[in-house]
Amino acid sequence: MQIALRELNIPVANYFASEVDKHAIAQTQLNFPNTVQLGDVRSVDVSKLPYIHVLAGGSTCQSFSFAGKRNGMTTKENVEIYTLDHYLRLKNDSFEFEGQSYLFWEYMRILKDIKAYNPGVLFLLENVEMGAKWERVLSEAIGIYGVHINSSLVSAQNRKRIYWTNFRTKRVGLFGELHSDIQQPHDRGILLKDILEDEVDEKYYLSDKVVNNLIQHKERHKEKGNGFGAVFHDENKKMQALKVGGKGIDDLVCMQINPSTESGCKQPYQQNRVYNTDGISPALCANKADLLIK
Repeated sequence: MQIALRELNIPVANYFASEVDKHAIAQTQLNFPNTVQLGDVRSVDVSKLPYIHVLAGGSTCQSFSFAGKRNGMTTKENVEIYTLDHYLRLKNDSFEFEGQSYLFWEYMRILKDIKAYNPGVLFLLENVEMGAKWERVLSEAIGIYGVHINSSLVSAQNRKRIYWTNFRTKRVGLFGELHSDIQQPHDRGILLKDILEDEVDEKYYLSDKVVNNLIQHKERHKEKGNGFGAVFHDENKKMQALKVGGKGIDDLVCMQINPSTESGCKQPYQQNRVYNTDGISPALCANKADLLIK
């Protein structure tokens, strides 16, 4: 968001961020040292902040994703949460929540508190594509239907997301439902090979032995719920198509190995994938296990 504001030459008097990861905080402060870190979003008190003009966020997506368990926003006892009031009651009663996608309701709590004194506040929320049920829950809570955009149009990453925003809106249908009216970006045709470095230190490469082991045991990984196993991608498409055959290890150029587990909420479905530089890549986790293959 700060990069977008800067490129649009929009001056910002105060920029607040809610983050708990120390590495994310360090990177933000390096690039934007004037950022005021507020810590855990569950503890943010709008009444203690200056007048807010824009609220932007991207609540955790794992419980919504088609590649995850898709249990949505629930308590540990599998009680589904459909409204902000319900969430706040459960929170006040010290219920424990499943995963972290329930933090969407913290975004809504903050948005509601801001609207109490600034009804015209601009907002933007991003999340992963999800089932119709939970997308409707989010849309009805926000009061606007989102627009679906795949970031592969402007990057080398296949990243299908939904954006809810009142920056620009339109009425749709017989009942005039309010929709975000954001134009689809022009496809720039960027592929993974366009952004990879030509010279990479040997320490970032996997051995053929490790690669073969990952491919050999992909079914075992799937049974354990650790991901889809080693997945090959068509070099001439943006889609994450499975490679049926015809190319060997020597043709593979990039692999992600994400050792996370579902309880860790770090996208376990992304691990053990093999990518070709002539394709569009899914998200790569920023950890020490993002590796390249010769």
